[in-house]
Amino acid sequence: MEQIIQQFFNIGIMIEAWPIVWRGLGMTLMLSAAVIPLGLIGGLIVALLGGSRFALVRGLTIIYVDLFRAIPPLVLLIFIYSALPFAGIRMSPFVAVCLAFFLNNSSYYGEVYRAGIESIGSGQREAARSTGLTQLQAMRYVILPQAVRNVLPDLISNTIEVVKLTSLASVVALPEVLYSSDMARSLTYNASPIVMAAICYLVILWPAVRGLSRFEQKLATH
Repeated sequence: MEQIIQQFFNIGIMIEAWPIVWRGLGMTLMLSAAVIPLGLIGGLIVALLGGSRFALVRGLTIIYVDLFRAIPPLVLLIFIYSALPFAGIRMSPFVAVCLAFFLNNSSYYGEVYRAGIESIGSGQREAARSTGLTQLQAMRYVILPQAVRNVLPDLISNTIEVVKLTSLASVVALPEVLYSSDMARSLTYNASPIVMAAICYLVILWPAVRGLSRFEQKLATH
């Protein structure tokens, strides 16, 4: 038992490694603050394009969604960061991660938005148009607010997954919390910094997970 504590819960090593882990946590939060809005906005654009009256636009949107939902985000990230330089396209690790997450997340968020939009009956759209609103105004003021409310638990759940997936940035040497914790592990020859990384994710995401569960229970009772 003592050996387990020394290897995984060594307080002295945790204190020593904390400055490195803290910097990594800051990068994780910065990365999350960038990729989540990009995914949400990109997903909304994808959902709106998917409902276009032009068959070509709808077809290209379907291909986009299917393609980037099928490709694992890790493969996409490595391709953008390591393969594109052979074509003369070089990106910093941060930009590469943001682009990979944008392509992947927008496809998933787009499907969530689409489900929300389709959950609104066509009668409401027609009623909104009958009041003099344009199609764009009807979508903005009538359809989207209700659609987002209907799929809000799915949007929150997907966002939680996005934050967890930011750990993939470690493969391109972006010093987020997992990469920084692993560096501290290699310096201290102890696994306690990795446990610190897990605790950081728990502290960040546990309130969101509990809040989501309560929100879903509240919706179920109404």
